[in-house]
Amino acid sequence: METAPQCSKQTKNDSFDNTEDETLLSGLPDDLAQLCLSSVSPSLLFSVCHAWRRLLYSPSFPPFFSLCALLSPLQIPTLGEGSPQNSIEFFSFDPLSSAWKPLPSPPQNPPLHLLHRHPSFLSRNLPIQSLTVSNHLVLIAATTHHLFPALSSPLVFHPESNHWFYGPQVSTPRRWCATGSSQGVVYMASGIGSHYNRDVARSMEQWDLNKKSENWGWENKAQLKDGRFSREAVEAVGYRGKLCMVNVKGNALKEGAVYNVEYDKWEDMPRGMVAGWNGPAATMDEDVIYAIDEVKGSLSKYDGEKDCWVKLIELEQLKHAEQIAAGRGKICAVSAKGKRIIVLDVGERPARFWEVVPPRGLKVVAVHVLPRMSRQE
Repeated sequence: METAPQCSKQTKNDSFDNTEDETLLSGLPDDLAQLCLSSVSPSLLFSVCHAWRRLLYSPSFPPFFSLCALLSPLQIPTLGEGSPQNSIEFFSFDPLSSAWKPLPSPPQNPPLHLLHRHPSFLSRNLPIQSLTVSNHLVLIAATTHHLFPALSSPLVFHPESNHWFYGPQVSTPRRWCATGSSQGVVYMASGIGSHYNRDVARSMEQWDLNKKSENWGWENKAQLKDGRFSREAVEAVGYRGKLCMVNVKGNALKEGAVYNVEYDKWEDMPRGMVAGWNGPAATMDEDVIYAIDEVKGSLSKYDGEKDCWVKLIELEQLKHAEQIAAGRGKICAVSAKGKRIIVLDVGERPARFWEVVPPRGLKVVAVHVLPRMSRQE
């Protein structure tokens, strides 16, 4: 029978907790014990003893992955004098403890004004565009209460250090643009600034996070042939060295475009790809594209060789899905009106799924798969 090693008393200079004196593995120094435990399932470490649980959240331990969500109040905030101008909150869901925890507060210089719903436009949500890039959460575009672009620079959160920072300033702050990433490089295309501009609507820029911060900046790339991608908040999905996007959400007639990263060139989207792109889409490791048909509630993956979509599962809970994220073998879908997150394990056959409910009084705007936040000592 397999048994779990027991935790025993530790010296007073314990680096993981100074309230309980426990070693990780009896008879081994902590550095060697950590090497041994790093190959054990995080769910097992969490459930055995307090010392192992503290180790899971220490900055020196390889992080397990969790959900990072942008949340908005269920009640629409008023915009009167003295009212808050930022309607977005940032939380992390720990899958081991099944608990939501707020992220550290973003920097307030300049003040952050992100509006998801405007009291004067009750029937329409305002997009807040965010990405997962090299294990960072990157906010690219949003709208203020005056219906202006909210971000002049990307706002970035690094969960492993619990640190927020701003990226390089963009040439033209915008909203309703196409945003995506490939191999650690952020791309922003089209969109509108404080007013429509044809040059901005056709523009394409990139920011390479792989470079040192002192060398950060936005670089102009090949232009789009027209400004049709400035009508919606567009997901530019990184797929095998290319960015794939459609200009209209849902089952409406749409136009697709593909940007070849290596050759800095725009291409037509394959017919089968655009025909089956009937809802939110995301990529797993930039190798497989998944999309949800928001009318049928079916999850499919794209077969590039046959230029077709292969249905994996159909669920009532996936109907009217608003956004999805992919990572670590899981697909995470924000349900209609943000009332819950549906998590599907696509590595199992049939795909297993479960639900995650947001904190009370809040709804989900977007979800991402990121490393857990560390507990700084």
